[in-house]
Order: sequence, then structure tokens, then C-alpha cells
Amino acid sequence: MKLFVISDTHGKINKVLEVYRRLTDIDMIIHLGDVEQDVRRISEAIGREVVSVKGNNDGSYTHDDYKILETEFGNIYLTHGHIQQVKFDLQKLYYRTQELSCKAVLFGHTHIPVFTESEGVYFVNPGSLTLPSDGTAGSYAIVHTSKEEFTASIIYYNQSFQKPSSNKRTGGFLRNLLNKSDRL
Repeated sequence: MKLFVISDTHGKINKVLEVYRRLTDIDMIIHLGDVEQDVRRISEAIGREVVSVKGNNDGSYTHDDYKILETEFGNIYLTHGHIQQVKFDLQKLYYRTQELSCKAVLFGHTHIPVFTESEGVYFVNPGSLTLPSDGTAGSYAIVHTSKEEFTASIIYYNQSFQKPSSNKRTGGFLRNLLNKSDRL
């Protein structure tokens, strides 16, 4: 199964539509929250269903706002991530994924892409195509599942759709650390 995973569009869907039109063999589109009305707009524009969960900007404030996606690999937990406080660490998200007997979790909220594995659980955050918080032009994820494996790729918008203007990197770990420090 091939999944196109997005999150945190916040009312801006042009990049999502542009990316989708260039992708091939997508089995499912998943939107991980913020903003719910974007899901309807994307679905209408491309003429197919978009699987989604609500985010904090959609009025979701309970542990009940999630979905379980059944795949040949195993169950995948879909959540926005704000209830599990993913901006601080992934520990609560890990435990919730385990409680729900899932082998992977797709989440958003941070606007920063992540693909990692810990103790047999895969974590994927596609970042945000429209409001990235990592100094890039945005990102999304392509997830592949099969009976034997789970793989994911974080794809940056500017790598696929724009010529880089320079090799100068904006953002990154050091900039993020300085921007969030209490130095002033």
C-alpha cells in the first residue's frame, strides 16, 4: 500500500494539490489534522476520499479523536498528536500506540517532519507543506506498507518542485535552539 501523508495545511491546499497531481499509484491520502475543512476541499479537488483525523485547530481535545488504519503490515495509529504532547517528546505517543496494538503511528502538530523507529514502533510526522517550522519550503511523507515491511520517506517540497536558489541552509537545529531559548 502506498500512502500520501500530509498534516497541518491550515487553510492552504495549493501545494498539496500540486504534489498530489505529480504522484503515481497512491492508494490512500491521509490528512493528520489542522484544518478539517481542508480535507473536504482536497477531496473535492482531486475526486477521491481523504482519510483524516481532527487536530487542535479543529476543536479536538479528547483521546477519542484518532483512527486505526488496518494494513497488511499491521495496524497504524492516526492522530494529530497534540493530546500526546508530541512537541515535548514521543513517550506518550509511544505508549498510546502500544495500548492500541499498533505497529506504527502517523501524527502531525509539530510542523516538523520525523521518521524514526523505537522499540519496534515506527513514528512518521510528515511536517507541513504550507506552514513548516523547520526552515524549509514544506514537506510530506510517502509511506509504503507490505506484509513484510513498513517504510517511509520524508519529501521536501523544494527538492521536488523548485530549483534551490543557493546552498545556504535556513533553519536547522542550532537556529531552532536559539529561537526557543530563554536568552533574552
